[in-house]
Amino acid sequence: MKIMVTGGAGFIGSAVVRQAIRENLEIVNVDALTYASCIENVASVSNSPNYAFEHVDIRDRAALDRVFEGHKPDAVMHLAAESHVDRSIDGPSDFIETNINGTFNMLEAARAYWQDCGRPDGFRFHHISTDEVFGTLSDDKEELFTEQTSYDPRSPYSASKAASDHLVRAWHETYGLPVVLTNCSNNYGPYHFPEKLIPVVILNALEGKALPIYGDGSNVRDWLYVEDHADALLTVIRHGKIGRSYNIGGENERTNLELVTTLCRILDDLRPRDGGPYENLITFVTDRPGHDARYAIDPTRIRDELGWRPSVTIEEGLRKTVQWYLDNEEWWRPLQKRDGVGKRLGTG
Repeated sequence: MKIMVTGGAGFIGSAVVRQAIRENLEIVNVDALTYASCIENVASVSNSPNYAFEHVDIRDRAALDRVFEGHKPDAVMHLAAESHVDRSIDGPSDFIETNINGTFNMLEAARAYWQDCGRPDGFRFHHISTDEVFGTLSDDKEELFTEQTSYDPRSPYSASKAASDHLVRAWHETYGLPVVLTNCSNNYGPYHFPEKLIPVVILNALEGKALPIYGDGSNVRDWLYVEDHADALLTVIRHGKIGRSYNIGGENERTNLELVTTLCRILDDLRPRDGGPYENLITFVTDRPGHDARYAIDPTRIRDELGWRPSVTIEEGLRKTVQWYLDNEEWWRPLQKRDGVGKRLGTG
């Protein structure tokens, strides 16, 4: 199977690329190499005969047509997106252009290619999205996002992803394009760009800086180890039912404060600090506008229909993640110089 992966130099996309190459699949990595992409993320597989890279922006329809015609993929995994909520608050236009218009271009290029190939039954367009499209949940632990949950996005980022989800479903219903969709919970793990919460906490701690927590730290997220997510996505592209959506969760709900204190304890163990416990560096800062209170996924469908469930516990995954950052300073150090990294964004 040859899979065209958009955003394959990003955090989740690169995990998919590395996993797919390990499984002897052919990969065409399509990435614009924007600020959050890093070609080093796929350096370990770049010499594989099963790997090809195309420096292409999904907003460029003509370039997408050339990639489809030149590589003739059997399937598409569409991960390319602007994904940082704080940046979407400060500059929503990039999110509209990439997440909505870019997805439109992908759908039209894929449809043209699929039709030109005679509408092969085996073709798949897999759209990867987020649980943030569903809005926010209450504190009731019985309340979870399912595939039937109504959409209620609260940020420019989640609104743009919700729009892209609707486009994908419309192209299936109107044109018959064979699609599958997935909505995932918060990812973490190796190669996570250092502007998101977990890498910010790890890297700030190593430099003795404040560990910022929005509001009172009570916001809850369901954390999914990125390599588990990659495994789930490859399961869906192979076995998911056409027209079906699958929620992918880590079954690991934690408040932001619980998450940060866990990271501090792991760091205390792996890299003790002369100035005392890392927890002393925790600082509560003004919350961001429209901050959703809780996300949590019901993964029953993907578990029952496709036999997938996460394999990495939050404790194991966080320890592996901290150790990876300790071992890979040459990867994250240059990224700290990129635009906006290390600054407070999304204040409205």
